[in-house]
Amino acid sequence: MIQTRGERTFAHFSAIVMTLITLAAFLPFILIFVASFTDEPALISNGYSYFPEKWSMDAYVYMYTTASTFVRAYGVSFFVTIVGTAVSTILTAMLAYPMARRDFKLHNVLAFIVFFTMLFSGGVVPSYMMWTKIFHIKDSLWALIVPSYLISGFNVLLVRNYYKNNVPVDLIESAQIDGASELKTFYSIMLPLSIPVLVTIGLFTALTYWNDWINALYYITKPQYYGVQNLLIQLMNNIQYLKSEQASSMIGAGAVELPSTAVRMAMAVIGILPVLVVLPFLQKYLTKGVVIGAVKG
Repeated sequence: MIQTRGERTFAHFSAIVMTLITLAAFLPFILIFVASFTDEPALISNGYSYFPEKWSMDAYVYMYTTASTFVRAYGVSFFVTIVGTAVSTILTAMLAYPMARRDFKLHNVLAFIVFFTMLFSGGVVPSYMMWTKIFHIKDSLWALIVPSYLISGFNVLLVRNYYKNNVPVDLIESAQIDGASELKTFYSIMLPLSIPVLVTIGLFTALTYWNDWINALYYITKPQYYGVQNLLIQLMNNIQYLKSEQASSMIGAGAVELPSTAVRMAMAVIGILPVLVVLPFLQKYLTKGVVIGAVKG
């Protein structure tokens, strides 16, 4: 298709504008990165700057010398994110499957129940009492995985719509004629054809688990179960947290020399890196999964 001069001009102008917006979106990340390499006294006296008065590696040196606390926090976050995302994606796909089958008599009832959970919830106090008094998951890794995020009604409906709009009914019927069970049909046909939407909800879920700090706030009292976000929040809420008697017993006497503000920035940089590394590889699936899965069916 041949573009007119006006269309080419508009395309070039749009590209320039979007490039500038993209660069502007990266400015906060650049500021955090620079601040993590800024000398602590200069950072406190002059504030945050893209061109600091004095550079320093103290924050990263401190994180290296007291690696046990930070490594444990990142280990907890990675474990919770990987396990939670895998289990959530599998359960979401399995729940969406009967909802997408029109020959399942209760598919509309099941869809209504899932949709109902998106409108109403039991509240924080009943949820806390249920998970701690009945399921006894307080102060465990399950407390960071199961409550609130394991199943999302939005993700279930997204996958259901993808099934209904992209997996031909004739294909399922052919599998049944060949003697395939429902489980065989699900794993051999539905899952391989649903990679884009499963990657999409997997990315949504992984970001949710990685950035979560609410579950630990409610259900965790032992610092060894803190993830990256909760350790960072402790630093943000109390700049002397790692100098406290409790933290000193965890990471040793070296805590006295903590470059507090720069360490917070360094933790934020390292916390962002996994997302920045993974997202480009999943981008091609993200748009397709959201657009097709969001079509009303």
